[in-house]
Amino acid sequence: MSDTAVADTRRLNSKPQDLTDAYGPPSNFLEIDIFNPQTVGVGRARFTTYEVRMRTNLPIFKLKESCVRRRYSDFEWLKNELERDSKIVVPPLPGKALKRQLPFRGDEGIFEESFIEERRQGLEQFINKIAGHPLAQNERCLHMFLQEEAIDRNYVPGKVEKEVKPKGTWWPWRIGRLALS
Repeated sequence: MSDTAVADTRRLNSKPQDLTDAYGPPSNFLEIDIFNPQTVGVGRARFTTYEVRMRTNLPIFKLKESCVRRRYSDFEWLKNELERDSKIVVPPLPGKALKRQLPFRGDEGIFEESFIEERRQGLEQFINKIAGHPLAQNERCLHMFLQEEAIDRNYVPGKVEKEVKPKGTWWPWRIGRLALS
């Protein structure tokens, strides 16, 4: 066996981890919570909304923290947009619970607290699976869903591109960007 073969199989020397590394903020993170369900409206116009809170330090997202309110149909919209325009396999949403929507039930149906909590957990799993996918993080519809108060259903689908300014040419680059706007 030659010396180069031995050198290739040795462990890499790494620096010991200190307390800052161990307990400091992670280098890249994306946290999404679904919470605070609220049922609004009456009769057939009654529905439940959920707060969607996102925190991240990923450079692809323009906002590092956001909190928006979404309903189940908004999650359906996001799923349909991703299935139509991206190359990723989109996980299923929690079910529609059609039997719970039948009239003359003895309970609250889809507005029962236990069902709302079960759906909230399912929606949280769904959005975290999608947002954790590197290809989905580039999709404009995901950014709109997570960071904008209102969803523009007439948006132009596509990828989000991180703005990168050339090194050493900030000022002229900035003027050029302003002039093009």
